[in-house]
Amino acid sequence: MLHHLTPTACVLPAKSSPTLPPSFSVHSMPDSVAHHHEHAVGPNQCSSTAVQPIAAPIQSVWSVVRRFDKPQAYKHFVKSCHVVVGNGDVGTLRKVYLVSGLPAVTSTERLEILDDESHVLSFSVVGGEHRLLNYRSVTTLHAAPAIAGGGTVVVESYVVDVPPGNTREDTRVFVDTIVKCNLQSLARTTENIAKHHDGGGGGGGGGFLATP
Repeated sequence: MLHHLTPTACVLPAKSSPTLPPSFSVHSMPDSVAHHHEHAVGPNQCSSTAVQPIAAPIQSVWSVVRRFDKPQAYKHFVKSCHVVVGNGDVGTLRKVYLVSGLPAVTSTERLEILDDESHVLSFSVVGGEHRLLNYRSVTTLHAAPAIAGGGTVVVESYVVDVPPGNTREDTRVFVDTIVKCNLQSLARTTENIAKHHDGGGGGGGGGFLATP
């Protein structure tokens, strides 16, 4: 059975979050981007979409999201990660080691899309010690000028098999909790990057997957 993650599993410091621009919705995205979130969902699968407004420029957010070699920069359920095959282009494989307390130990993941112009990243799970089979995630970033100081709206969707012994609702609640925790952490991380950048500090860091 999948464990039910409690709210304390992803406690973040209290802070008011920016609100979504009134005109924004998944359906308002350009077709060139929106189609990435249209998953073919099989009879034993579930799918969901999460939206996170972030009070940071899209460049700051993308500099973190695009680091396929460093998901632990904002995904707190990831203990460590190393690239197995590739140098950051599509087809790169990474092995992710997860923190204790989850019904998983490792996850082997393949980079399916990395579009620096449209700000789209997608990966699929192709192996590992876990129960979330055929998991595929798509994350897209959208500039949101309505947020004071310039901001970003992050949309993340996924499709995954429902594990034996679980219901679609069990699976959706479990994965949604992880995705939302990750997006809240991404907001904290990138808002801090933006503040440091405004104050003369560095941006999203280096590495072979960093934005040129």
